Amino acid sequence: MDRVCLYAFMLGSGVVSLGQAQLAEVASRGVPVPTYDRDRLAPRLVHVGVGGFHRAHLAVYAQELAAAGGDWGILGLGFLEQDGRMAEALGAQDCLYTLIEKGAGPPSPAVIGSITRYVHAPPGHDGAVAELIASPRTSIVSLTVTEAGYAEPSAEQVASGASTFDRLAAALAVRRERGAGPLTILSCDNLPGNGDAARRAMLAAAARAGAALAEWVQDSCAFPNSMVDRITPVTADADREWLRDTLGIDDRWPVVAEPFRQWVMEDDFAAGRPPWGDVGAVFTDRIHDWERYKLRFLNAGHSCIAYLCALAEVTFVHEAMAIPATRTFLEEFLRREAMPTVVEIPGHPRDPYIGSVLERFANPGMHDQIARLCVDGSAKVAAFLMPTVARQLEADGPIERAATAVAGWARYLGVVDPAAQAFDASADAARRHGAAALAEPAAFLDFDAVFPPAVKASSRFRAQFSQAYRRIAERGPIAAMEHEPRREPVGGVP
Repeated sequence: MDRVCLYAFMLGSGVVSLGQAQLAEVASRGVPVPTYDRDRLAPRLVHVGVGGFHRAHLAVYAQELAAAGGDWGILGLGFLEQDGRMAEALGAQDCLYTLIEKGAGPPSPAVIGSITRYVHAPPGHDGAVAELIASPRTSIVSLTVTEAGYAEPSAEQVASGASTFDRLAAALAVRRERGAGPLTILSCDNLPGNGDAARRAMLAAAARAGAALAEWVQDSCAFPNSMVDRITPVTADADREWLRDTLGIDDRWPVVAEPFRQWVMEDDFAAGRPPWGDVGAVFTDRIHDWERYKLRFLNAGHSCIAYLCALAEVTFVHEAMAIPATRTFLEEFLRREAMPTVVEIPGHPRDPYIGSVLERFANPGMHDQIARLCVDGSAKVAAFLMPTVARQLEADGPIERAATAVAGWARYLGVVDPAAQAFDASADAARRHGAAALAEPAAFLDFDAVFPPAVKASSRFRAQFSQAYRRIAERGPIAAMEHEPRREPVGGVP
């Protein structure tokens, strides 16, 4: 906000609650607002799981297309009981919210208006879900339901029909009966082959509902894979206070994100799509190579430092990057251990991508919490770090930093108060193995859900892991990161 607007506010402009009728007042305070007619946006995209990431990512692409004259609107859909909080927040604000981009300079706010309606439909409200998804206006159902949402449902969930994909299957059955046409199911979750995972989960749920529905899904639904990327920390009370105290805007649930964003996807849509390429999205037939860039550089980079820094009682990622030992440790992992395992994409070299990851982690505006990186370690270590370790073991390449990162996780599970640990979907098993590592570090590698047989069987990895665990226990996590292993040649670099 410029000095004139700030001065006007300080003179007594007062606090305005965000809403459609207040957009002119919000704009007068130097905040960009939607200038397109929101009423002309057709709800052709239904999104399940409206949280911070969706509102900082897909909804922003939709906003930019709407500002350029597009007519694709988003209808948000909440499946969980706790989604009632989002329903209340957005409902009170005409589905408007503030995106606060934080970089090295002052925060940059903007009001997003591409979500035009939000429906809270917890279990027991399947009729409302069916009406939305069976509507002939709906062309795409997109998802951010976290990695756990794609897991095989429990017997209890199957019996109740309460899992995400069983509920979608019930709605698709209505769509099929009404002849409402084909549909794209677009996963925007952060997991490898997210479209393939959505297809498997959807077909399994459809088969539970009947062979005819499974056949219809197979023939009439598309499941493009996509790679999504934007660091989006949990909204803090301080973010709401900054909007209110600095700009005089009362927003119940703003969202915070870094300036960087990326969206790469397969161009495989069953019933049309917005021209997302016009606003920066990339359509590709090399989606799996793009996924590896993100998973093995950005996501693995987060997991590489998460638990070591948690043990060192570092609060924020940018603070961790200001510690020379941490930054060097991470850069060495990315360039020497991860980079050789990733195929380079023509026109998008690996080295500059790694440079962008390091720059993003060091962003002082984000205040991205180390605790956030520690969430669901069992799934993340398995998906983000183990592929690099397995590939380097095959090539007899360097593994010491990855082993140290995993040892940090084992130590975290064993010594940090469980009440203070981040959520882990496999918490009981993870903590049990973490406790076993206190007596014998290598016992942690018996965690079958995380460590593939080739890694478990590797005497070299077991030795590196055990040595790293003991260094952390005896010298602390920062000193363990400072440890310089014997340099092994990688790609001709000594």
